[in-house]
Amino acid sequence: MENKIAVYRREQFNAAHRLNNPEWSEEENQRIFGKCNNPNYHGHNYILELKVVGFPDAKTGYVVDMKILSDIIHKEVIKKFDHRNLNLDTEEFKTLNPTAENIAIVIWNLIRPHISSDLDLYVRLYETERNFVEYPTV
Repeated sequence: MENKIAVYRREQFNAAHRLNNPEWSEEENQRIFGKCNNPNYHGHNYILELKVVGFPDAKTGYVVDMKILSDIIHKEVIKKFDHRNLNLDTEEFKTLNPTAENIAIVIWNLIRPHISSDLDLYVRLYETERNFVEYPTV
């Protein structure tokens, strides 16, 4: 059976961050980023959805083993970002503004090497119930 299908894995992590461009004045940062520029940071309960698209394996019926996918997410994302200040505690955001867009791209880059190249990988990251980003776009 040659039917392409998508499988999803959802995880959660909590992290603090501050949106700030060091090349701008405090006033400009405040004007652009508003409350997200709080010098004492602020946090989110991020919901991460990974979508993996491919053909089910003839022997297992899996596109990807969800336990293995969960283990990869925990190693590459949760252990690095959960209960951390993204600006201060992570190498990935030492010089990269931790917007939802940038976080999603970083997560994709962390996960992609661990997923078979014949599978498509998509990241959806919810920063709030109403705000989310997807990478890459369709």
